[in-house]
Amino acid sequence: MRNFDFSPLYGSVIGFDRLVNFLEIGQSDGNYPPYNVELVSEHKYCISIVVAGFMNDELDITTQDNTLIIKGTHADSYQDSKNYLYQGITEHDFERKFQLAEHIQITGANLERGILYIHLTRVLPDTLKPKRIEIK
Repeated sequence: MRNFDFSPLYGSVIGFDRLVNFLEIGQSDGNYPPYNVELVSEHKYCISIVVAGFMNDELDITTQDNTLIIKGTHADSYQDSKNYLYQGITEHDFERKFQLAEHIQITGANLERGILYIHLTRVLPDTLKPKRIEIK
């Protein structure tokens, strides 16, 4: 019997835990760049992505159809100007995708010490919030 390990997919979905949606996620390079997903509070999340060697203008964060897309692209001359004897720090371009639940909004992003922090909040519309019914 063959066992499937879905654990790499668990951190790629923010705001809900539906196995069917985990299976729809496609990652181009599952290990690069490394990232953490943190539950800050009941409705707030933070994604931390290691982007060593990337500047602000080389990073692009977009959302489309409940998908968060983070791209890092170096200028062409950057890669050509290096002559490594040993290269242990990966500096290649990347694209990382996260499937977002409904009502998850990106509230901000900042780059600090080689780590990109993306802040997310779940904003429930009034129609989905619990309502107290008064008994008469």
